Amino acid sequence: MIPTIDDVKAAAERIKGIAVRTPLIRNDALDAQTGAKVWVKAENLQRGGAFKMRGAANAIGALSPEVRARGVIAFSSGNHAIAVATVSRLYGIPATIVMPADSPQIKLEITRANGAEVVTYDRINESREKIGARLSAERGASLIKPFDDPFVIAGQGTAGLEIVEEITPDVVLVPASGGGLSTGVALALPNARVIAVEPMGHDDIARSLAAGAIQRNAPGIRSICDGLLTDQMGDIPFAIARERFERVVAVSDDQVLRAMKFAFRNLKLVLEPSGAATLAALLEGELDLKGQTVAIIASGGNVDAETFARALAA
Repeated sequence: MIPTIDDVKAAAERIKGIAVRTPLIRNDALDAQTGAKVWVKAENLQRGGAFKMRGAANAIGALSPEVRARGVIAFSSGNHAIAVATVSRLYGIPATIVMPADSPQIKLEITRANGAEVVTYDRINESREKIGARLSAERGASLIKPFDDPFVIAGQGTAGLEIVEEITPDVVLVPASGGGLSTGVALALPNARVIAVEPMGHDDIARSLAAGAIQRNAPGIRSICDGLLTDQMGDIPFAIARERFERVVAVSDDQVLRAMKFAFRNLKLVLEPSGAATLAALLEGELDLKGQTVAIIASGGNVDAETFARALAA
């Protein structure tokens, strides 16, 4: 099922009281540096520290009470894990989260602190999808996918609904890996040009759109943007992206670190690397958006102290 803007609007009603409305932030230094009128959607201030709360709340909330009571399974490098764990705690249901063993320690700790059981795996040699499917079958729990799910996509799109209630952007920049947030926002903002941002060297979305078929990333490719490292985008997001993405740009680790520093100094926002990817693309990429009204999604702020210190020293 391909979700529509009506599904996004339904999600906005369903997640009330769980996800919070996050602010749109403007800054003179950012406008001056880009020549655009830029608004930053601060999803780092979302409950759980990232946009993933929206999709998790919608997907879990859409389950029947009887099914929901059996618990949920999720696989995630961090922010989806935190979101599913948090929503499950609020509903009083068990949650098991499959996470890479090399996930940032802060994300592992927050997930466990919300009462979830964490099962770690080797992201190079093991398949999180296979582990999640096995656990779901064994436990009779619902699998809440991180992006390739119409309820998750619609939930993530509520961030876009909140944007359009305040401004009418010409362009929106959204971080993308599996494609749940980027395509959800695209659904919510049908009149805006959508630019997806992914890590340099992990450019499967750009290659997929160019090839007309989903492409996989080579195993072992690393980036500081841990939240944007998926093997490939989802089938449902790909179908939407083919129609709605104007282009895809890539950002380097160094560019992301400098964007994190800019956000802290000028916007007073603490962003994780994945959350700063769109800002990096705007500040240092090849985009010329002078005179445009631009919305960028700062998708999360769950960063460990060591990485943040590295950013401030960039």
